[in-house]
Amino acid sequence: RKIIFEKQWFYLDNAIGHSYGTTFEVTSGGNLQPKQEVEETTTETKEAGTDNRNIVDDGKSQKLTHDDIKALKDKGIKGQEIVQQLIENSTTFRDKTEFAQDKYIKKKKKKYEAVITIVKPSTRILSTMYYAREPGKINHLRYDTLAQMLTLGNIRAGNKMIVVETCAGLMLGAIMERMGGYGSIIQMYPGGGPIRAATSCFGFPKHFFDHLHEFPLSKVDSLLSGTFSTETLPSEPEDNTLVEEESNGLADEKQTLLQETEEEPTTEAAMEISQTEEQETMDINAESVECKEDKEKENKENVREKQRKQWERRKKLMEAAALLREKNADGLIVASKFHPTPLLLALLEFVAPSRPFVVYCQYKEPLLDCYTKLRERGGVINLKLSETWLRNYQVLPDRSHPKLTMSGGGGYLLSGITVVLDKGKSDSSNSEALRMEEPSSKRCKVQDLHC
Repeated sequence: RKIIFEKQWFYLDNAIGHSYGTTFEVTSGGNLQPKQEVEETTTETKEAGTDNRNIVDDGKSQKLTHDDIKALKDKGIKGQEIVQQLIENSTTFRDKTEFAQDKYIKKKKKKYEAVITIVKPSTRILSTMYYAREPGKINHLRYDTLAQMLTLGNIRAGNKMIVVETCAGLMLGAIMERMGGYGSIIQMYPGGGPIRAATSCFGFPKHFFDHLHEFPLSKVDSLLSGTFSTETLPSEPEDNTLVEEESNGLADEKQTLLQETEEEPTTEAAMEISQTEEQETMDINAESVECKEDKEKENKENVREKQRKQWERRKKLMEAAALLREKNADGLIVASKFHPTPLLLALLEFVAPSRPFVVYCQYKEPLLDCYTKLRERGGVINLKLSETWLRNYQVLPDRSHPKLTMSGGGGYLLSGITVVLDKGKSDSSNSEALRMEEPSSKRCKVQDLHC
């Protein structure tokens, strides 16, 4: 199919068989051809100005018009030659500094040279791409914040992780990449099913998905209370018997219909019908019987496929529930658009003691509420609410400086470590202890108010 990217369209047929990192040139018709490395011919004496203060960008420095450039493209002239002609027809190019000239050439090459490099997908590339193009789909999760979540969550091979995310599957894909296909992941999802659009872009091998489970958030409360139960899992032979019974029922109906048509009384007028008309009616009846048989086969196949999918879905659900009931997960990662407090308080029950958890939110107010509730509940230590500040720097010879544009914020992270929660203490004893810790002046004021 046709791929459209950065105002350029092409077909990827010729890219099959080449290694990642190969650079291709887009030829006429959108075909890709491997680009041969050509040494850039340096100009005999590269003239350059001392500064750019006298250059005015009035749009009149380029002699070539838009129509001239279009005519060059129509002739089949390559992008490198077009860039060279643009340099020659620019009245201000020689007055620019050496750095400004390099920047001008780089900008024109990007615009007119149709060169594409195919790289292997990774978390760094995909997170940068999503944040630059569609940040709303990943809850504005910046790539440095994603990296901190992987570090704070201690993601490694062999872990048993619980993930709640509404980032189009980017967070899930990053965890799967770091775990390398070892360990198990339980994805908690809202709605009808998990969304894994970004996960499919990683190109993981099939065995990576063998230990990936999903469990609906709507059934977490029933699992914690012990009332969770799916319908009895039918075994595959029972499915086949059900299908056979239905097909037998359909066959019986067919036989009764055929018997009814055969047992219809023949009148004197019917006896006078010609042999050709009788032949036509027999052909029509044969065709109708064949159509019914085809429909019955399709119905049998559809019923069998539907039952098989239901059986697989229930089996996977039971496997995920069994993993959660063990309550020994090695970590919890939350990066969703929902309020984190009820999610975290419920899912921490499935995490083993001395394990990390990380919660991401675009805003700090929900995390402040979550922080307060966790302090009241107990069972966690080393609670930290943090915000990262990111600024990119250009590092080039004699021109290293911070970039002028930067993101305003990268969201907030709440991280901590689980410990064994002593459930013997009641809430009243906790409130009494907190009251005793208050200063005497504050305690007196509260007592006066109560009086």
